[in-house]
Amino acid sequence: MVLTMLCLTMVVFFMVNLEPNLKKLAISQLDMRSPADQIESWLVKNGYRQNFFVRYGQWIGVVKKQPNIDATGKAIPRFSFCNEPTEPYYGGVLEGDFGCSTKFKTKVANKLFPALGATGILMFWVMVTMVPIALLIGILAGMREGTRTDRTLSVASIATTATPEYVSGIIFTVIFASWLGWLNGSAATATAQGITFYNFTLPVMTMAIYGIGYIARMTRASMVEVMTQQYIRTARLKGLSFSSVVIKHALRNALIAPFTVIMLQFPWLLTGVVIVEVMFRYQGFGYTLVEAAGNNDIDLLLGCSLVSVFVVLFTQLISDLGYAYLNPRIRVQ
Repeated sequence: MVLTMLCLTMVVFFMVNLEPNLKKLAISQLDMRSPADQIESWLVKNGYRQNFFVRYGQWIGVVKKQPNIDATGKAIPRFSFCNEPTEPYYGGVLEGDFGCSTKFKTKVANKLFPALGATGILMFWVMVTMVPIALLIGILAGMREGTRTDRTLSVASIATTATPEYVSGIIFTVIFASWLGWLNGSAATATAQGITFYNFTLPVMTMAIYGIGYIARMTRASMVEVMTQQYIRTARLKGLSFSSVVIKHALRNALIAPFTVIMLQFPWLLTGVVIVEVMFRYQGFGYTLVEAAGNNDIDLLLGCSLVSVFVVLFTQLISDLGYAYLNPRIRVQ
């Protein structure tokens, strides 16, 4: 996991520090009409022309950061709004310092972690809504394979999965916010004034409806496979009721595959939330990521990428551990 994170962050670090991005950053901090020599001078003064591996080591926190030197030879911090020391120091990810946001004029941590908290709340309510509904649909469809119930639920699941968030979000906004007037079409008030049913339902619905179909289809397929196993037939022949067979024998084995799929929803939520947060102006992780990308905020972009890589790897680890817990054969091996 550490090696994967190191390689991925190095790739992202290289890409966000390409020459066009550095020039755009310098222009955003200076002026659109700044001459090329002034742009180059700003990049050199702020350390962007140092060796790639030196800069990566500084961002990680294994190489000391150097302050700027003004015309009089006095050491000054690179970015005054981050209160950086005026002497060489270790200040990278390993020290809990994610750098300075040139867009928001503050430390990256001051912007990134509140945004993550806001997105965490959104993800929590999406999972609370999505997972029980999806499992219920998948179990009901898998219990009655080939029946009208199965076909109806399967068609509905495929329809929701085939509808991307930017389509369902617009449809829900038109119906519930514009026509009926029941809900607020913007979630910006959720971060400013607090979360309510009125301002938070639309983004939760938009994200949940997409994931419900996928999890439901996986649950149905797993349930159908389990219901045809020999031990299920044996339990039925012993006279156990259908509901007892499903709850006591089929359900746990049927949930092994959906558990992995459910854990994979966390990385998807973290990246898929970008569209929803921008659409509903909910100022969370996705909204912050778009702002950072649009303004060439290099340190904030790197912080967002680091969080994304960590969430993907961590949820994969939990998925593997949970799979081994639910499947006795894996534990034995």
